[in-house]
Amino acid sequence: MADDLFRSTFTQDEIDAMRRASRDEEKVGSDLFALLRKVGRRIPFAQDALSAWYCATDPTTDRKVKLVLVGALAYFVMPADLMPDILPLIGFSDDAAVIAAAIAAVTRSIKPEHRERARETLDGPLVRS
Repeated sequence: MADDLFRSTFTQDEIDAMRRASRDEEKVGSDLFALLRKVGRRIPFAQDALSAWYCATDPTTDRKVKLVLVGALAYFVMPADLMPDILPLIGFSDDAAVIAAAIAAVTRSIKPEHRERARETLDGPLVRS
């Protein structure tokens, strides 16, 4: 039933694109940092996205948690999604919703050090670390 709900929210092409993107963690990471350099700190959930990235790339993080987070981040960096990111204000709302849902699902796995590293990254130059 949950699978049916998920499929009704996204098109099959979007689901397939997220699956392909989440298989390539390195590309998701480089795309994430490229997007954050482009839009910088203007998106309100940038710190959450980076916290999710640092949690997903932490070797101590459970594999299932990593898959949830990388899948959400893959959706965030996908060029085509439900609402084009070029639309002012609402363009990133679907991305924020996906990331918020992913973080809510795995919130216990995102450690304070992941959040601190994200904050430090946003406070400095946006380079991949």
